[in-house]
Amino acid sequence: MTVATAETTATSTARGMKRWDSPWVNSKFLIGLGMVFFMFSMVLWGPIVWDTTLARVASSPLNLPPPWAPGYRVEEEQATVDTAETEEKIEGALTGVNPFEQQESPGEKKSLKGSRFGTPSWDHPLGTESSGRDMLAVLLVGAPRSLMIGLIAAGIGMLVGIILGFTAGFVGGWVDTVIRTVADAFVTIPALAVLIVISAFVALNNIIFMALLLALFSWPQPTRLIRSQVLSMRERGYVQMAQLSGVGLFSIMFFEMMPNLLPYLAASFTGNVSAAILAATGLEVLGLGPTRIPTLGITIFYAIRAAAILRGMWWWWGVPIVALIVIFSGLFLMTVGLDEIANPRLRGVQTQ
Repeated sequence: MTVATAETTATSTARGMKRWDSPWVNSKFLIGLGMVFFMFSMVLWGPIVWDTTLARVASSPLNLPPPWAPGYRVEEEQATVDTAETEEKIEGALTGVNPFEQQESPGEKKSLKGSRFGTPSWDHPLGTESSGRDMLAVLLVGAPRSLMIGLIAAGIGMLVGIILGFTAGFVGGWVDTVIRTVADAFVTIPALAVLIVISAFVALNNIIFMALLLALFSWPQPTRLIRSQVLSMRERGYVQMAQLSGVGLFSIMFFEMMPNLLPYLAASFTGNVSAAILAATGLEVLGLGPTRIPTLGITIFYAIRAAAILRGMWWWWGVPIVALIVIFSGLFLMTVGLDEIANPRLRGVQTQ
C-alpha cells in the first residue's frame, strides 16, 4: 500500500514537472510579455485610474515639475512655509524685529520660492508641459498608441510575409524567383529615408494611415525568414507523406507546417514591432507624424521644439523616453525568449 502511494506521488510529481517543463514557460518571454502587455493595457485601465482628458492642450497649469522631484516645493509645503512666514511677520511687528538682520529683496524671495517653474502639485504626479498637458495623461494615452502603430504595421507585414514566404518556399520555380528577388530588392532600400520623403509630401493625419505606410517596408524580412524555413521543412517526411496522401496544398502549408513555425513567426513579429515603433518614433520626432494625436514620439517632438532640454524640463522628454525604453526592453526580452523556445540547442546551453 505504501509502495503504491509512493509510486502515485512520484507519478504526480513527474506529471507536475512535465507540465511546467514546457519550453513556452520561459522567464525572459514571460517578463517581456508582461512589460508589453502592461504598456498596451494602459488604453483599458488608464481612463479608470486617471483623467486622460488632461492630455489635451490647456487642460492643466503650465510648466509644473513633478512633486516628488528634488529641489521643488509642493503646494502643501509651500502653504506651510507661507503661513510660518506670516506668523513671523506678525510676531515681529508685535515684539519688534532685529534691526541688524539682513532683509531679502522681493526679487530674491520670488526666485527662492517658485524658481522659473510653477509650484508642483500632486494633482499632476509627472508634472505638466508648456502647452498645459498633464504628463501622466499623455503617457497613458500616448504609449498604447505608439505600441498600436507598431502592432498594426508588423501584423500587416507578417501577414504578407506568411503568404509570400509559404508560396515561394513551397511552390518554388519562377514564383520563388520573383518573390525572392522583390524581397531582396526591398531589403536594400533605406526604409527610414524613403518614409521621410513620403511623409514630407503626404499628410499623416492619423495613426492608422501611418501604420499602413510603415507596413510597406515590414514584409520583406518575414518573407525571407519563412521562405527559408519552408524550404527546409518541405523535404521532411511528414510533409511528403501528406502530399502522397492527397492532402491539399493549402492544408499542408497552414495546418501541417504552420504550427512548427509559430516560434519563428512570433520572434519575427516582435522584431518587426520594434522596428516599426522605432521608425514611427523617428518620423514623429522629426515632426512628420500626426501632431494632433498624443504619442510618445510627438511628445518628444514638442519637447525639442520648446527647448525643454535647455530649460531644464527633464520630465517633458524623460517620461516618453522611459516609456519607449520599457517597450523596447519588453519586445527584446520576448524576442530572446522566443528564440530560446524555437531553438532547443539554445535552451540546452542555457540549462548547462
